[in-house]
Amino acid sequence: MTNWREIHDTDCALPEGRRLDDLTAELADALGDPDPEVRDSYPYAVLDTWIRRGVIDGDGLLALGDLMAQRFTDPRIQARTFAPLVLRMIVSRGCLRPEWLDAFAAWYRSETDLRGRDDELGWLHAVAHGADLLGACGLRPEVDPELLLALAAERLLATTDHLFAEREDDRLAKAVALVLTRPDLTPERSTAWLREVGAALAPYERGPMPVWASNSVRTLRALYLLADLGVSAERGGNPVPLACGDAVKARVAAVLRPLLP
Repeated sequence: MTNWREIHDTDCALPEGRRLDDLTAELADALGDPDPEVRDSYPYAVLDTWIRRGVIDGDGLLALGDLMAQRFTDPRIQARTFAPLVLRMIVSRGCLRPEWLDAFAAWYRSETDLRGRDDELGWLHAVAHGADLLGACGLRPEVDPELLLALAAERLLATTDHLFAEREDDRLAKAVALVLTRPDLTPERSTAWLREVGAALAPYERGPMPVWASNSVRTLRALYLLADLGVSAERGGNPVPLACGDAVKARVAAVLRPLLP
């Protein structure tokens, strides 16, 4: 078995005498492993580095994307939830097939296992990992931003008993904000998706609030902040303003104001 720590410690140099296709297949297997030490450590870092540096490119990148898209229907929760992380790496390199986006959307709107971290499996984080891919797709000019905004709304409004306790709300808000930086968006196109969210939350102005509604409210609060301050795709990067930030703030405030105590 490949020693991924050793490869990582040599600045992720491609080991001599090894076929890249074989190494990529081994990395793909590792990203679905139930052991979090295998899945979420050195193999993840090496794969990310090789994709960013173009070591894995061309047909190899497309084949890896096809495999990750297939994993959205995998019976293993960790395989499903790590697929969007790998696809985010690939999409960030400018590679995106429409069928990948279709597979992702079908999974993201319907995934019911929303655990953040499991004692045995480690990080699962379906909402957060999916949000990372949603944001990356939103920066691609060939993707309709309104489809992604509608998908984010579907994810928020899906019934669940899982309370966002591992910053899923922040990650999803950031993804939506990235989509909303698209210069082709108008105020109407930037806010139309909030009509459905507002209508779903309206009955909870008084009385108990279900978990999905609480998740939605907290995500919108984070989005308001990003609409005010701007958003950066990379941690520590310079914030970029939303295309119609004032319109987004006004609409989010209109949705949230009746829910404030």
